[in-house]
Amino acid sequence: MILFLAGTSDAKELALLLFKEGYELIASVVTENAANELKQVQIPVRVGRMNEEKFERYVIEQRIEVMIDASHPFAEELSRTAMKVAKKVSIPYIRYERESKSYDHRLVTYVNHYEEAAELAAQKKGVIFLTTGSKTLQIFTEQLLNLPNTRLIARMLPRKDNMEKCEALGLPQKNIVAIQGPFTKEFNKALFKQYGVTLMITKESGKEGAVDEKLEAALELNIETIMIKRPKMKYETMFHTFEDVLNHVRTLRKKGGNDEWILKRSLNQ
Repeated sequence: MILFLAGTSDAKELALLLFKEGYELIASVVTENAANELKQVQIPVRVGRMNEEKFERYVIEQRIEVMIDASHPFAEELSRTAMKVAKKVSIPYIRYERESKSYDHRLVTYVNHYEEAAELAAQKKGVIFLTTGSKTLQIFTEQLLNLPNTRLIARMLPRKDNMEKCEALGLPQKNIVAIQGPFTKEFNKALFKQYGVTLMITKESGKEGAVDEKLEAALELNIETIMIKRPKMKYETMFHTFEDVLNHVRTLRKKGGNDEWILKRSLNQ
């Protein structure tokens, strides 16, 4: 059994490839919406966050033999926990991560963490369009919400808990863009024009994370961008392509000396 940690748009594609090849797997996601997308392609799924203790217990109870971590590049806490649990129970850990991409432009400034992005934005002021999600929203509201000559616009998923968080942090409804992507360059440009954006804040999530569409829209409108770099993580086994992940899983099965190992589901099912 493979435990597949799914946290990106391309993770679903990789999970489906493994499933179609006959591997028995269960996907682990945080939200019901992500779970529903996987259920539509018949992939078993569990929903919710797990601390280290619950994570280890789940791996043992489900007799997990391989862990594939395809979580978001910025979900470093989950990846650290996953690696630690895999090591404790002595199972292979495989990291899939979309390729990183560098954007070299005079209007793009790189920073190392969210706090640095908020501090820089506070210096620049203006109409700030935040596309980093709700998890770190408080870092930005604390720095920017009541700053003179500054308006903070936050785009995030249209979930009840997100709206409740915005209310608790004092972010006005008129400054919330509650919508689910992916978004085209043209759609981003329309939003930027609508709100009169002067600064955009985003994460270096890679091409599949729709960074290109946001950045190209901003640059065409001469809007500055603050780009938050990916967390620096050390993975023992990491791949950037689906085929490399599939080949490695095949190799693990051969090393096990048993074709039934992590290949228990009939392809005819």
